[in-house]
Parts: sequence; C-alpha cells; structure tokens
Amino acid sequence: MQQRSVGATGLRVSRLGLGTMTWGSDVDEHEARGQLVGFVDAGGTLVDTAASYGEGASEELLGSMLGTVVSREDVVLATKAGLSRRDGVRHLEASRRALLATLDASLDRLGTDHVDLWQVHAWDPATPVAEVMAALETAVTSGRAAYVGISNYAGWQTAQAATWQAAVPGRVPLASTQVEYSLLNRDVEDEVLPAARALGLGVLPWSPLGRGVLTGKYRTGTPTASRAASPRFSGFVDPYLDPVSARVVEAVAKAADGLEWTPLEVALTWVRDRPGVTAPIVGARTAAQLRATLATEELVLPAEISDALDDVSGA
Repeated sequence: MQQRSVGATGLRVSRLGLGTMTWGSDVDEHEARGQLVGFVDAGGTLVDTAASYGEGASEELLGSMLGTVVSREDVVLATKAGLSRRDGVRHLEASRRALLATLDASLDRLGTDHVDLWQVHAWDPATPVAEVMAALETAVTSGRAAYVGISNYAGWQTAQAATWQAAVPGRVPLASTQVEYSLLNRDVEDEVLPAARALGLGVLPWSPLGRGVLTGKYRTGTPTASRAASPRFSGFVDPYLDPVSARVVEAVAKAADGLEWTPLEVALTWVRDRPGVTAPIVGARTAAQLRATLATEELVLPAEISDALDDVSGA
C-alpha cells in the first residue's frame, strides 16, 4: 500500500487507515484479528481508535493483539481523548487534567508506552485552546505521544489551534485533523481543508463511505444486518437516507457500472485522492468486508468521473 506523509511532518502512514470504532462491541475478537492481520499484510499501517470507543473496549482489544498478532513496530497507532459517553450521554472533557489522565488510561489498555498520533477528539468550548494545546505539548515532551492532532474541529477552530502552536518557535506542531468527509458530506471543503492546507496539517477523513450509504446497500431498503437497522446506529445513518443523498448514490452506482467497479470502490477512491487528504479511515464489520475495501489500492478514478461526481454532489 502506498504511504503518505501526514501534513508537514515526517510521519508517514498508509493511504488508508483502519478504523476500530466498533471493535469490542459489534466486532468480536475473531473478526478484529482477521481485520488487523489482513490490513497489515496488505501494507496498511495506520490504525485508529479512541478512548471513547466502547468505553475503552476498542483500545483494550487492539492492545491485546499488538506484539502478538502483529508487531507493534508495523503499526502507526493513533488514538483520541476528550470525548466520552456515559449512560448514553455525550460528554466533552478536554481539560489538561482530563486529557492526560485519559491518555495514561489509553496507554494502559493498549499495552504500550506511547502512541504515534494522539488526537483531541472534539472541540471543548469550556476549555481554553491554550490549555488543550499545552496538554498535547506535554504528551509529546513526556514521550507518551510522537505526534499530535485534532479531530472534528471547525475551520476557525482548526486555524486557532494550529496557529497557537506555531506562534512560538519550538512548540510541537499539530500533525493532522480528522473530520467527516465523503461525497455525501463535503462541508469541510469550505474552511477546514483550506485551513489544513495553509497550516500544514494532514487530513484523515472519517466515514468516507457516507456512513455506509455510498456502498449502495440502502438503495432498495434497509438490510436487517445494517447499521441503519440497529437502534444503536440508526440515528447515525438516517441523515443520509434522504432524496438528496439518494441522487448522489445513484450517480456513484452508475459510475461503478460503467467502470465495472463496485460503488464502494468509486466512493472511496474519490475521497482518498482528494487534494490534501492523507488517509481515509475505513471500518468494517468483517474481515471479508475489509478485504473489499483494501482492493481499492490499485484503482485510480478517471478525472472525468471524478468531475461528474463533484457536480452531482454539489461542490
């Protein structure tokens, strides 16, 4: 798998990242093992998790396989802090105390003394940006993280955080921003992507398949085994089961038919090769699903198809 630099840093990662949001909850140990082995065998390096995924279950499952199933050195390990769910309620907590305590707990679950990329999971309006950035600085200077980044920041928040770090020579720069980006959600093109480009941040898109909708599996209804059929995830998928999204999905399906590809291959290749993108983060329910995703490595979307999709998705 091709490797790309993360922004203006020396960190290099595979141009697809493996997401583990459902590991330890919807994805059991057997399937997680198959995914991790298949990903690394295909040349994948970037594996992304978070302290909030399964309330730590994802990190714990991933950690149990590092050094045994795959070598720790073969993985660029990324995790996040600052967001949690307790009793079904979303909590933002990006104080220095909370962030560093969460990082230490993550390292314990992952069974390692450092992560390669540590990210603030979301903007916390209750915590000054200077305090958040100081926690990231401490993570690097203490050896607990090699690089740091942000996630789900708006354009002005991205610019403020990155500029704060760049204001004083010697501060640890931000390496990346992780944001939702797909043919069904191009909002980041207005401000986030220009800010990232100007400030030297790599972009790690999450949900590059439009929360699964761009695969085409919802074109004729809701499969019983899909996320949209799950009480836990239906609210996550429902916003993209609308007439506007349906027109984009049909365009992707038409392009796939013409290329003799799958809709997944069209949608993922489109976002993977957008300007400024380092590596989309892809998740899967099974190892077989992940293999289908990894098959995009050799594909290049023709420019005329990419332009047509740009038009129909409302750039």
